[in-house]
Amino acid sequence: MARTGRPRGFDKGKTLERALELFWSRGYGATSIQDLVEALAVERGSLYGTFGDKRSFYLEAVRHYWEVYERRLTAALDTDPLLPALREILTHPARLDELISDFGMPNGCLVGNTTAELVPHDSEATEIVARSYRRFTDLVTDALRRAQAAGEVTDDTSPEAQAQLLLYVVQGLSLVSRAGVDRKAALAAVDAVIAGLRA
Repeated sequence: MARTGRPRGFDKGKTLERALELFWSRGYGATSIQDLVEALAVERGSLYGTFGDKRSFYLEAVRHYWEVYERRLTAALDTDPLLPALREILTHPARLDELISDFGMPNGCLVGNTTAELVPHDSEATEIVARSYRRFTDLVTDALRRAQAAGEVTDDTSPEAQAQLLLYVVQGLSLVSRAGVDRKAALAAVDAVIAGLRA
């Protein structure tokens, strides 16, 4: 009789982490359920029983990715001075040596990749992406408002507009980096953005 149900030792959290890495490196469309079964060494029935279909599994991975990213973003923004932390956040996609996937190309941002691959045709994916972008701009706006009050960041423009600009920069750089990027040029562009924020 075929064995059914969750195998002994099945860890949902670790399985989700491994699936996230696979989805992140290959993308949603290029990752099949069989790819997941083989990479995770988990029975197909256990995956369906725990995570649902591939789309549900992927969206849970995206949510998990954002939760981890938001914790790190919050910690990075809780620093003084702020501008070096912002530079670190913006330059991350340009540090290709730290972001190379199994395919020899940078993974980019999973939320940004989801935007490119599933938005706007998938309403649930669109909601996840939009909420993630709102959280980014809200967190960065609060940090910039504090930095403006401290005299570190220019108040020539609102912190909301500055945060929106930084969202466009980090997502644009993340997307472009997937096609290959001149690291020196990318870092110079980030430095130009940071210089524009300096009081």
